[in-house]
Amino acid sequence: MSAVLRTVNRVLTALAGLVLLAVGGAVLAVGFDAPAPSWWVHQGPHDVLLSNAERTRWRDAGWWWPVVIAALAVLLLLALWWLVAVVRRRRLTEVLVDTGDGEGATLRGRALEDVLAGEADRVDGVERAGVRLTGRRDAPRARVRLLLAPHVDPGTALHELTTRALTHARGSSNLPSLPAEVQLRGVKHRAERVG
Repeated sequence: MSAVLRTVNRVLTALAGLVLLAVGGAVLAVGFDAPAPSWWVHQGPHDVLLSNAERTRWRDAGWWWPVVIAALAVLLLLALWWLVAVVRRRRLTEVLVDTGDGEGATLRGRALEDVLAGEADRVDGVERAGVRLTGRRDAPRARVRLLLAPHVDPGTALHELTTRALTHARGSSNLPSLPAEVQLRGVKHRAERVG
């Protein structure tokens, strides 16, 4: 996630928290019979959230309930989308490389992913490889997905991946370690006739 998106996410989260805190605090204060703020719609602990007139105001309008349900469904979908976006593992945009001079350098995460995937593709029997870097920029982790040909031994492919591709990636970026989670899948193929 870029710095701009991370900042926007934090600002929106802070604003939502402040709104919820203000509204919840006002409801709590009025519930304990404290004087209600001038901007608050309810003035005492016995005041109802919606009066009878407010509740039945739009009952006869045929458009009211479909609009309310559609708006709530959209809000729910947006909240779920945001939650998934916040919780899922983020792709690492850059990796910090120790150059030995105390300054360091940064390597684009996508470039390291592409090189690692390209080298994994060259392992015998690997039909397709996908790599995603996660973690922190000074301690990246790799998530590797390999699609294997039917005749390939998964143990051999995994050994080749760790001793060649992952070792080269770790050495070229001067990382002390590069932990990897590898998912192996076989290519689906038709059964052959024996005749």
